[in-house]
Amino acid sequence: MALVDGLIKTGYLKTGRIIKAFRAIRRADFLSPMPEISDRENRVINQLAELNEALPIGFGQTISQPAVVAFMLELLDPYPGQKILDVGSGSGWTTALLAEIVAAGKKNGKVVAIERIPALRDFGRNNVARYGFIASGVVSYELGDGRLGFPKEASFDRILASAAGEALSVAWKDQLNPGGIIVAPLRHSIWKFTKVEDGSLLAVEYPGFAFVPLV
Repeated sequence: MALVDGLIKTGYLKTGRIIKAFRAIRRADFLSPMPEISDRENRVINQLAELNEALPIGFGQTISQPAVVAFMLELLDPYPGQKILDVGSGSGWTTALLAEIVAAGKKNGKVVAIERIPALRDFGRNNVARYGFIASGVVSYELGDGRLGFPKEASFDRILASAAGEALSVAWKDQLNPGGIIVAPLRHSIWKFTKVEDGSLLAVEYPGFAFVPLV
């Protein structure tokens, strides 16, 4: 857990429930598609998982840099019992972190993960299933265009996107509860949008990031 300790020391991780999720969900479990690997391969994956770097997972996608994930989750401020839309769920690591938070204390929270690439959806779903979140119903996995949100499960308390778009999706705004938060990369910045009572969004920009594009 040296990586998590480092994220705490450098100020990326601050909130107790988010730190607890980072300690409970092993990043290494989201790097390999193979259910059974050799001891040597397992050691290599464990070493890679401790790096504070984005790593390739195939299909032109990556598992995000831990510091960036920590930064985005701190902005998102998820709570037990909330319903969260995870757009571009990829490896499933962020999905599992969110699931650990929303289900804490046996709260009836839910994470809806949406991924456009079928094989990547299956990869992420299988990874998340290791933690029992699929069988328990805490996480549902959907195949589709995340830019459209997921009307069937709307509305949401939080929406997180892990790939960069050019502009904020109108569907996300429409599917967000009053008081809800969207955290999404747009071009080379991370943005936090908070929906106020009149339906408008308060926006804060955090520049200087790089993401794979939202497809």
